[in-house]
Amino acid sequence: MRQTFTVTDDEGRDVDVPLPVQRVVSIVPSLTEALAESAPGMLVGATDWCTHPAGLDVPRLRGTKNPDVDAIIALGPDLVLANQEENRLPDLDALRAAGVPVYVTDIRTVDGAFDSLGRMLAACGLDEPPWLVSARTAWAAVPVLSPRRRAVVPIWRKPWMACGSDTFTGAVLARLGIDNVLADDPERYPKIDVGALPPHDLVVLPDEPYLFTADDGPESFAAPSALVSGRLLTWYGPSLVEAAAVLPGALDVG
Repeated sequence: MRQTFTVTDDEGRDVDVPLPVQRVVSIVPSLTEALAESAPGMLVGATDWCTHPAGLDVPRLRGTKNPDVDAIIALGPDLVLANQEENRLPDLDALRAAGVPVYVTDIRTVDGAFDSLGRMLAACGLDEPPWLVSARTAWAAVPVLSPRRRAVVPIWRKPWMACGSDTFTGAVLARLGIDNVLADDPERYPKIDVGALPPHDLVVLPDEPYLFTADDGPESFAAPSALVSGRLLTWYGPSLVEAAAVLPGALDVG
C-alpha cells in the first residue's frame, strides 16, 4: 500500500494524498491550466471547457457542473482538483465516497489566488512554478487607474446578470482601480435591470460566460464599454501573468 500525506484544502478539509502524486484530474479550467503548465505529465483528465494550455491532450470529462464521476473514478486519479464555486458538492462527495481524494480551492482575491494555487500545487508535490512567481511580481507592480472608475460587470443577458459581491472578478478590477458598483449586493451574481443601476462610468463586458461583442452588449448602456477577455478577468492561474499586462490598457476607455 502506498504511503499518504495529509494536506488541508481551502475549505479546511483534511485530504489524504498518495505519495508520490502521479495522476491528477482537474475539473476546473483555471486549475487545469495551472497544473498543466507546472507539471504537464501529471494531468490525466480535464473538463470539456479546459481550453488552456493549447493542445492539451487528456480525456475530457464533461463540465464543471456535470462531471462524469464514473469516468473520473475509472481513471484512478491520485487527486482531483476542484473549486468551491465552480463545482457541486454532490459530485465531490460521490468521488470521496469512491475513495478518491478531492482537493477544493476557494479563490476570491488576487493575493488569495497566489496563495491558494501555491498550496494546491504543493499538495501535488510541486514547488512554486516560475509562472506563479511571475504573476506575483506582475501584480505587485500593476498600474492602477486614476481617478478610480465605477463599473458594472455583466456576465449574461436574457436575463441580464452581473458580478455582485465577493467575486474574484471584482477583486481583479479593484486591484486595477475599478470598483464594482454592485459589490454590496447580497448575491454574488444577481439579476439586474440595466435601466436601474447605481451610478457608473464604465461597463466591463467579458467574452465568457456570455460572449459579449461590439454589436451585442454596449448598445444597452449609456456608459463607455470595455470588451475584455473573460479568461483574463475570471481565470486564476498562468493567465494572471497576461492579465496584469493586458487588462490595464483594455479597461482604460471613455
